[in-house]
Amino acid sequence: MPQVGTGKYTYELLPDFPKLPAGQSFGVVSRVATDSRDRLYVFQRKDPPVLVFERDGKYVNAWGSGAVRDPHGIRIVDDVVYTTDRKDHVAMTFTLEGKPLQTIGKRGVHSDTGCVKSPYIVITAAGPFNEPTDMMPGPSGDLFVTDGYCNSRVHRFSRDGRLLKSWGQPGKTEPGQFHLPHSLVVAPDGTIYVCDRTNRRVQIFSEDGEFIGMWTGMGGPNDIARDKDNVFYICEQEADGAPAYICVRDDAGKVLAKWETRHAHGLTVDAHGDIYVGLTTSHNVDKYVRRTRE
Repeated sequence: MPQVGTGKYTYELLPDFPKLPAGQSFGVVSRVATDSRDRLYVFQRKDPPVLVFERDGKYVNAWGSGAVRDPHGIRIVDDVVYTTDRKDHVAMTFTLEGKPLQTIGKRGVHSDTGCVKSPYIVITAAGPFNEPTDMMPGPSGDLFVTDGYCNSRVHRFSRDGRLLKSWGQPGKTEPGQFHLPHSLVVAPDGTIYVCDRTNRRVQIFSEDGEFIGMWTGMGGPNDIARDKDNVFYICEQEADGAPAYICVRDDAGKVLAKWETRHAHGLTVDAHGDIYVGLTTSHNVDKYVRRTRE
């Protein structure tokens, strides 16, 4: 199998990794996540939206038929599944077995930002939600949601779904301005890393929305993940004739490794350091098995 990466961050590529039951195929794969047992959860735009696989790619089960209209973001934290339904404008949580736990937002009702379609030019930032993209809890239990395709905000909710704060404005250059905040990851200290996709940067904030810094020099960041060593993994979409990449950065933003990939909309890193990449156009999942650690 081909190898990619550099030094400590060298991987073996296993393309089209999950083993679906005979006669089945993936829809558009939006995102991927892993649980505490390193089982893989594939979030696809097809019923059932969630497919579960063992670490070796063996199919386990599927769930969620009819529960999600337009799957976008999925994360698993402490074995709770955090999702966003883009076109129905809600953020939802589930058990690992697919039991609904919580819905934030009113299904099918969106806030008025003056934006209705691509190229997603937001006229006025507004409240939740207008095509939300990702949700993840912080260390306090508060929930953070990027919003999204037709908004330009990050929202902070209490664990019971009460809106506490929103920040962000439409724009291209200044800190706190967003053009399609597409994903986020929250570190254990509460620092929030937001993929500002169309602006081709990752903006960094405190839990209160205070701007800390940004990383630039990338294609449009579709998704971001973090490992236990506070190393970050970003899948970058194609830009200005350059291909799609996976990029590994340290917590200061320094690039540790980078390689070309198929167009990737989502990625996650398991406890072994292996990377799973959700492929929208190729309708599958690639796995990168880490080969070096020292």
